[in-house]
Amino acid sequence: MTDPWVALEPGADPAKRRGALRRAYESFAAGGRVERPVRPVVADSWRRSARARVCPEGGADPPGTELADDELTAYRDAHPLSRVMPLFRELMGAYAMDGEHLMAVCDAHGRLLWVEGHRATRLLAGRMNFVPGARWAEGVAGTNAPGTAIAVDRPVQVFAAEHFRRPVHPWTCAAAPVHDPRTGRLLGAVDITGGDRLAHPHSLAFVTAVARAAESQLALDAPPPATGSVRLSALGRDEALLLTAGRTVRLSPRHSELLTLLARRPEGIAGDELLVELYEEESVTPVTLRAELSRLRALLGPGLLRSRPYRLAVPVDADFDTVARRLASGAVTSAMHAYAGPLLPGSQAPTVVRLRRRLADQLRAALIARGDPGLLADWAYSPWGEDDLAVWRALATVLPGPQRPAALARVRELDAWQRG
Repeated sequence: MTDPWVALEPGADPAKRRGALRRAYESFAAGGRVERPVRPVVADSWRRSARARVCPEGGADPPGTELADDELTAYRDAHPLSRVMPLFRELMGAYAMDGEHLMAVCDAHGRLLWVEGHRATRLLAGRMNFVPGARWAEGVAGTNAPGTAIAVDRPVQVFAAEHFRRPVHPWTCAAAPVHDPRTGRLLGAVDITGGDRLAHPHSLAFVTAVARAAESQLALDAPPPATGSVRLSALGRDEALLLTAGRTVRLSPRHSELLTLLARRPEGIAGDELLVELYEEESVTPVTLRAELSRLRALLGPGLLRSRPYRLAVPVDADFDTVARRLASGAVTSAMHAYAGPLLPGSQAPTVVRLRRRLADQLRAALIARGDPGLLADWAYSPWGEDDLAVWRALATVLPGPQRPAALARVRELDAWQRG
């Protein structure tokens, strides 16, 4: 197989592959062994699903159904992907109807916002709760195309027993993530779901092309940046994105740290102070710092970075400041939706580490105090929250009875691990 993200290569027999995958799935379910022909992307997803204690047997309602009709309508109307729903329907609507498939769109937390297509297929999908408002994030629903596409942030196809939950084994799906073209932030994913006829490389290529078309449409519809405006996206990524003068610049990890520190100090910062905030090693000299700043100035273009003290010539709209402002105003839900992950998670710059911890601690404390099951689940099932014992305890307290045992099991597991 040439493409590890495609479930079946051209010419493969779906029936034979289905049987082989079923045997491999049972082997994994019985002893945790991964056997051929399971692809690495699927094996990794199975392991993540098992660690999240997703129930393989599933049930009528997988945990995580959380957006009721009124709340769902308001939430998706305000969601950025609502602006490209006409495009999704134009490109995929007839394909889904003619092929007896479904088109689905989810947000960055795996919540299904729209599920449209053939009526009989919708009814069948409803039996496994593949419906608007349900959460199909990998940490809740196991391996599935929209949830796994979000988890790995790339297009993926999932076929038959590659799904982690047995009720989903009759299905095939292909999904691709959609990003904000200005900031690079993950907005959600678009998915095509149906039967064996989707088990072909063309379905993954098709949904990938639809996602790229949506990003292009979002870029065209976006208002032009205000003169002199600068946007910095540093949450959930080691290489920040800077939008300036209508162009997006991907920064190196060191330049990402520098821009983060300069953004939080609009009044400027002296070189010796910046040296202390940036470098752990006391042996690093001012010459090293000046060289980094010189390279950054060349990358940003003339006039944006000034010296004596070092500062940015225009205000910076940073995503981490957006989260902090929303928290300060009590808008916890809005803050959580804007939080794409820890600030520069790989950075060891002393001040970045402090900023990262402070923002995460403030947000998690607000989530625990709010006690909203959906928001707590967003954190607990995220890569940065999967080992957060305090949040899991809070989640287990507020979940309804049928959904509570899995959270309580995770609490016991984390508690034993921290004690041990």
